[in-house]
Amino acid sequence: MPTFAYSGRARAGQSVTGQHVADTLDAARAALRREQVFVTKIDALKGRARARKAKRGKAVPAKNLAIFTRQFSVMIDAGLPLVQCLEILGKQEEDKNFAAIIMATRADVENGAGLADAMRKHPGAFDPLYANMMAAGEAGGILDTILKRLATYIEKNVKLKGQVKAAMTYPIAVVTIAAIVVGAILWKVIPTFASLFAGLGATLPLPTRIVIALSNSLVSYMPFVIVGGIAMTFAFRQYYATEGGRRMVDGALLKTPVLGNILRKISVARFCRTLSTLLGSGVPILEGLEITAKTAGNAIIEDAIMVTRTAIERGETVSGPLRETKVFPPMVTQMINVGETTGALDTMLSKIADFYEEEVDTGVAGMLTLMEPIMIAFLGVVVGGIVIAMYLPIFDLISRMSG
Repeated sequence: MPTFAYSGRARAGQSVTGQHVADTLDAARAALRREQVFVTKIDALKGRARARKAKRGKAVPAKNLAIFTRQFSVMIDAGLPLVQCLEILGKQEEDKNFAAIIMATRADVENGAGLADAMRKHPGAFDPLYANMMAAGEAGGILDTILKRLATYIEKNVKLKGQVKAAMTYPIAVVTIAAIVVGAILWKVIPTFASLFAGLGATLPLPTRIVIALSNSLVSYMPFVIVGGIAMTFAFRQYYATEGGRRMVDGALLKTPVLGNILRKISVARFCRTLSTLLGSGVPILEGLEITAKTAGNAIIEDAIMVTRTAIERGETVSGPLRETKVFPPMVTQMINVGETTGALDTMLSKIADFYEEEVDTGVAGMLTLMEPIMIAFLGVVVGGIVIAMYLPIFDLISRMSG
């Protein structure tokens, strides 16, 4: 359908400009009148001037989605028409792809589609959880409440992802820096010492010979080392993309000392927060568990959730199957059992999520505090060991000259 650029005045008298998708110019004028916009100028856009086409498969930054959802909830709560809310949000969105998605969603809604159905066309921006909650909000007439819950959920999810990055970034950064420093020493510094020792004809101790051999190997096989590293990274990604590989890696991560405990708490917090948000919004529990499994972020947790879902289909409770998987901590299953008994499962899940999010905060801070001296000591031992190995022959020569 063609896109029309317009300018005019809103009901309150302020000037407005924008774009509108419609079959004809008259249809665009009529739609704008329904939005209480007095049009002073309207023209069809041509060719390159048309609105950007949304990339449906491209993911939208979670931070942008959280801001959009929070502002959307405020506008709906204030009584603004749905189409006008989407138009305002689309115009002010800085991410060009997301702005195009919002405007495309607005056009679909204006043409009679439901909000949830319009959002399902853009899975890169609005995942099944988001679309299903929108459908529940439309059906129950509580769209503003659903949007507030979604905004809170996305904001907390962004925080959890930040904690995961904080937990993983520091050790990876230190190991990477150590590898670069050691590589530079072996590649540039050690050959100079090796030439010096060869000229002096000194007998080299074992540590020095090992370091020189490593240096020679690195210099000779540097291209193969780089290609091998790239190949191993690619092979690991391909292996992780398989079901068996993902289960193997995710299971090993959960068993890792310190880090595994934090990752388990993150997965539990995400599971509880997601399921609580869905149940509180009126989504059926079986559908909620299926959506929650897809957002678990760990194959082992996902399998446990799907096993629980199958058991619930047979008429069992939530807490029993979860306990039998032995993946979730006993405290979690006990509190879920209390929530089921009292009929306040969504509230109990929210409290569990709050507790474990605080545990994650404490765990990440403690792990970083513990790892800092360990990493510094590791770096000192590696670099210091190389330096000492290269100075051993010099110490030997000095002692001989002194004797």
